[in-house]
Amino acid sequence: MSLSREAIVEHLKELVGPAQVITDEAVLKKNSIDRFRKYADIHNVFTLPLPAAVVKLQNVQQVSQVLAFLNQHQINCVPRTGASATEGGLETAVKNSVVLDGSGLNHIVKIDIRNMQATAQCGVPLEVLENQLRAQGYTTGHSPQSKPLAQMGGLVATRSIGQFSTLYGAIEDMVVGLEAVFPDGTITRIKNVPRRAAGPDIRHVIIGNEGALCYITEVTVKIFKYMPQNNLFYGYTLDNMQTGFDILREVMVDGYRPSIARLYDAEDGSQHFTHFADGKCVLIFMAEGTPGIARATGDGIEAIVARHPECKKVDSQLIERWFNHLNWGPEKVAAEREQILKTNNMGFTTEVSGDWSSINTIYENVIRRIRQEFPHADDITMLGGHSSHSYINGTNMYFVYDYNVVGCKPEEEIDKYHNPLNKIIVEETIKQGGSMVHHHGIGKHRAHWTQDEHGSAYYILKALKAVYDPQGIMNTGTIFPLEK
Repeated sequence: MSLSREAIVEHLKELVGPAQVITDEAVLKKNSIDRFRKYADIHNVFTLPLPAAVVKLQNVQQVSQVLAFLNQHQINCVPRTGASATEGGLETAVKNSVVLDGSGLNHIVKIDIRNMQATAQCGVPLEVLENQLRAQGYTTGHSPQSKPLAQMGGLVATRSIGQFSTLYGAIEDMVVGLEAVFPDGTITRIKNVPRRAAGPDIRHVIIGNEGALCYITEVTVKIFKYMPQNNLFYGYTLDNMQTGFDILREVMVDGYRPSIARLYDAEDGSQHFTHFADGKCVLIFMAEGTPGIARATGDGIEAIVARHPECKKVDSQLIERWFNHLNWGPEKVAAEREQILKTNNMGFTTEVSGDWSSINTIYENVIRRIRQEFPHADDITMLGGHSSHSYINGTNMYFVYDYNVVGCKPEEEIDKYHNPLNKIIVEETIKQGGSMVHHHGIGKHRAHWTQDEHGSAYYILKALKAVYDPQGIMNTGTIFPLEK
């Protein structure tokens, strides 16, 4: 027999203490969603099942005890730290879920300069860790736009990426070891070693699990020397995306690793570079490292771009100025909310990836289909995109779209606009053999396509859920679609 809402709350209070179990309705509403439903949130409309409680966890033992209790009684939980997620992964899709807030596990365990790694609990804000490292002349190299908001557990759980990934890699390249708790309360630790060949790399059972398999409590990541004084900036305008993709490919294939390598189409470029884009695509780079490495990288990029006469160089100071205002902190979030309330104009992104042979086709097909097929195309005020994370075998594409919300209730905005746009992007990407999600995570709103994304390999993913979460209590509906 399932426990009542009241019984769940009382048991949780016994486990962790009354002060750590929050049942205030306003808190429950905010914890029933993430930034995916920002339009409804701004209008104070909450339609998802409210959680029974938000539990403020303080240590790994509490995580273990609470998970074991929830598992025993088959109560769904949603792991949560910085709450900067954008794909609905933090939504409470099931009645009487319990939100497990790990922001109280906020201790930086160790900064180990000798071994070039730092260990932090899941609730440590990335910006706090980064600031401590920079004060000593080091960096995580991880700098997502959400850096002022995001916390370490969520970054690893969503398989995030930072703006300097072309040099430093994504979060999976940085993680050394982990501590996590599985639904039955088992605490596991993957030790910190530079590499090993002792079977499959079990870190990847945990990295990117989005709270659907386990709860990440501690993370060890690599660190790097921080030398911003050597940064070199490069910017160009050009006529078409295909040329830009070709240049990105040449840079990567020739072995250069700029920390930033970005290509904007004309519409998206006009948002960020109004002072020089002039209706053209924009290509930007940043080289960093020791003076010799930065100069060699910059010289190599300039030599490659010079082979494409349509590229016109712009003043590097304009790119540096853009670079200094990249991140999305509380002030920008507040300003965005105010702007949406005032204008009813919404902005969203969907990020995908593909190899060099398919990425321009994905880009062109998506833009064409949205223009031709989306039934509310007249409400779109901006449609474009950019590539911001490149590899030797391909790159990503960030589709960016703004639209005026017209003739619908706040709770209807997602289904009228965002979901149909998302559907076109996902369909075209999978059709070309790309990945429907590059770094935001599947969440609950791309979970419908998980099996299409993985094909025959879905067997492996589904088996992980069956083994590690047989009761199905971990973040129901995320990665694995909610059965209706």
